Amino acid sequence: MKVYISKNCGFCSGVRKAVETALHVPTENTYILGELIHNEDVNARIRDRGIPTVETLQDVPDGARLLIRSHGVPKAVYARCKVRGIEVIDCTCKFVANTQRIVERESRAGKTIAITGHREHPEVVGLIGWCEGEVYVFSSEEDDFTCLSGKNVVLLSQTTFSTQRFSKIAEKIKKVCPKTVEIFETICYTTVRRQKETARVAQKSDAVLVIGGLNSSNTNKLAEIASPYCKTVIRLKNADDFVYEKIKFCKRVGIVAGASTPDWQTSEVLKKMAENNAEVQVETQVSEETVETPVAEVAAEPEAAPAAEPVAQPAAEAAPAEAPAQEKSAMDEIIAEMDKGSHYKRGQLLTVKIVSATDEGIYVSGSGKADILIDKSELDCDEYSRDLYADKIGENIDVMVVDTKSPVKLSEKQVRKVKEEEEMLKGIEAGNEFSVVCTGFNKGGLTAELGSYAVFVPAREIRSGYVKELDKMVGKKLRLKMLEIRRERRKEIIASQRVILEAEKAAREAAKAEKEAAFFDSIQVGDVVEGKVERVTSFGAFVSVNGFDCLAHISDLSWTGVKEVTDVLEIGKRYQFKVLKIDRENKKVSIGYKQLQPRPWDTAAERYAVGDIVHGKVVRIVTFGAFVELEKGIDGLVHVSQISHEWLENPTSVLTIGEEIDAKILAFDPEAHKITLSIKALQPRPWQESRGDREDEGAQPRKSRNSRKGGRRNTASDYADEEEYKEWSDSGFSGASIADLLGNDDK
Repeated sequence: MKVYISKNCGFCSGVRKAVETALHVPTENTYILGELIHNEDVNARIRDRGIPTVETLQDVPDGARLLIRSHGVPKAVYARCKVRGIEVIDCTCKFVANTQRIVERESRAGKTIAITGHREHPEVVGLIGWCEGEVYVFSSEEDDFTCLSGKNVVLLSQTTFSTQRFSKIAEKIKKVCPKTVEIFETICYTTVRRQKETARVAQKSDAVLVIGGLNSSNTNKLAEIASPYCKTVIRLKNADDFVYEKIKFCKRVGIVAGASTPDWQTSEVLKKMAENNAEVQVETQVSEETVETPVAEVAAEPEAAPAAEPVAQPAAEAAPAEAPAQEKSAMDEIIAEMDKGSHYKRGQLLTVKIVSATDEGIYVSGSGKADILIDKSELDCDEYSRDLYADKIGENIDVMVVDTKSPVKLSEKQVRKVKEEEEMLKGIEAGNEFSVVCTGFNKGGLTAELGSYAVFVPAREIRSGYVKELDKMVGKKLRLKMLEIRRERRKEIIASQRVILEAEKAAREAAKAEKEAAFFDSIQVGDVVEGKVERVTSFGAFVSVNGFDCLAHISDLSWTGVKEVTDVLEIGKRYQFKVLKIDRENKKVSIGYKQLQPRPWDTAAERYAVGDIVHGKVVRIVTFGAFVELEKGIDGLVHVSQISHEWLENPTSVLTIGEEIDAKILAFDPEAHKITLSIKALQPRPWQESRGDREDEGAQPRKSRNSRKGGRRNTASDYADEEEYKEWSDSGFSGASIADLLGNDDK
């Protein structure tokens, strides 16, 4: 199999500068604005160094260090960084920076800027940010260009845009603005050459492998350019996507890579091809004379402008001079490295293939050279078995170089440990909580171990407040978050438990405040709410209403009054309450239970009526009569004239407090809360008793109060009519409420 490799594979000079800067700049307080390049593997390596990528300038702290990627940024970003004291490390590609200067100068002169490219691409976003006037972005020759009619237009391009498409768009704009368009060829020269070489390689190949990030605009354009010339065009993010079976019947395979594709990704693809086919022959030079390249499809260089038109590209703003030949590509070095074999380094991670298994361990293939033995003690398995690995022959495993002396020593176990620790540290650096057991202390704080890292917790970071006896913390579990990781000499993590405890406390308080605010927003005086009785005191019950403690005072539990809260409410049960008062400032809510219960007088008509015989207890005696409690909250008045048929000077002569009596209801006014009672209405009239004595001289005289003490309850039919009551009413007596009588008594 013959493999044609594009001469301009891999990083362009602008991308190489940005990547090398990111791999060597100090990581502390350093940030990258947007993805450095459109290659996830490269970005992952930079993130692993500890340099985070942010999407907006707001995510960068004041005074930090900010790396500007090769795509460039709007002009305003520099101004905002200066105001906030942010140190800018500018890795903007020199071709992009040149285009930015053209946009700024020409738009300031009042000209309309037309850019060929993709509006959402970071470079185009940055270019728009340098424009002070009208700007339009076109991505296809099918776009509507009439918006430029009659305007003084300057046309330029995204540096990685298709030369073919730029040429077609330029022709369309010339027709709309035949005398008022000025064209600047700002496509990077390496982009032009890379696209031309892709067409030539594709014409010679049975299949073309296009290597690079799947979100890379310039890499995707290479696949687009190769497609008309080769039926089999395969996009590869990296070597993991390579499947040899897709090209094993091809005699000629082309390899091209975008400007954001590192050489090692192309090298890994070549290595996998070599592992599957020992007869792979690589050719890195493709002569332009050997392949005919259609100018209309590839050259894509706009025709020179007529003499009457502005010069296509003023000399002062011409693209930077072509890079020296030694900077164009590193593929010669890659192929040479493949030929002489890889140089192992301690700690290097490798992917190798199992070729055989013995009692001592397994043999793996490394870089196509002599097989290497991995001792069974270095294999990642619970118990080594030759048969176990014999079934895995042909499979790939990850190993680490632990000793470079011949023969090189590899370990599978160390890979697992390193990966576990790396994953752990990624989470810790991302702010994840981790736990350790304190193993010691010193004057400054507590010490512990986490894998190969020492952990130190300063005394002030143990918890809020001063911790005096550090020795008592030894053996205790600590919950920590990283403050700093040191890797220079001794690997050490500086951590804090205080930040976790304070954050949890703040979260609890915030949640409580949010819950309280929501609660107070949801209720109003007069609302009926449901709550659970949580605890009781001598003065009331604390009731949980939607998680908030409200007080039901003992005076608001019953209309008739209670001595104990538990006489009305039971702990743990749910009841309906009415909101009586809300104190938002002091976070207090008063609720009532009795307000939802009927008052005794509200339903008295259901239990009492004129003429009923009732039973009650004397609760108060005054000069004009006695008050009889019929039930809790309802009293009736027995006027002194209705106590006995005999004239009484004072009710106490026949009644005592606490005495239970029977009486007849003479009048009932529930709205006025008045019941008039009569005891004598249930007693025989004196003349009836005398007449009975004459008829039965042997009978014993009856006491007037016997009917009230024991025996059955008499009914109205046993007694005389009520003319007597009418006589008393005519004399001016009427029923009175307790309040009325108490008032009269006070007078």
